[in-house]
Amino acid sequence: MDLRLKQRAVIEFLTAEGCSPIEIYSCMKAIYGEMCLDKVLLTIFWDSEGVVHTEFLEQGNTVNSSKYVNILEKLKERLRRVRSEKVSIIHHDNARPHTSLETCTALDRLGLRTLPHPPYSPDLAPSHFFLFPKLKDYLKGNRYETDEDVKNAVLSWCRDNTADFFAGGIQQVVCRWQLCIEWDGDYVEK
Repeated sequence: MDLRLKQRAVIEFLTAEGCSPIEIYSCMKAIYGEMCLDKVLLTIFWDSEGVVHTEFLEQGNTVNSSKYVNILEKLKERLRRVRSEKVSIIHHDNARPHTSLETCTALDRLGLRTLPHPPYSPDLAPSHFFLFPKLKDYLKGNRYETDEDVKNAVLSWCRDNTADFFAGGIQQVVCRWQLCIEWDGDYVEK
């Protein structure tokens, strides 16, 4: 069996057992050492006109409040340059780096407002129900030799999609939030 398939099976098993991503990564590193699968984490900030900022986190790193604040500072500078006339509202989930005191202070300092996000509700996060599934479809079936190849493919996909594409994703947020209200907070499927 291919080593990558074995590692994916181990990841799937540990996830089903309730292990956190950090615990899984530690186990994988202990078992597979240098042969361990590493993931490059991707953060994409987008609006109805397109992708505003992308941030790739290098292998072996995790997102903490300080790193997230650094990403927000880069985002604010980029927003100032490319969307100067718009109000900046961030919609992110309730992960610890997004809700820490350090992050909240930085959001206030940067003048970035946030939309509230109910806990355990990936169905209301546009990156989960719209952006990443479409990106995964685009990347599916391709073989990338290096992380740089993956990054270039992601950036190419971001550039190739039109403002109408991204506006459609933002419109879906409105519909999903309305359904969530109508269904008294129940999970919103497709």
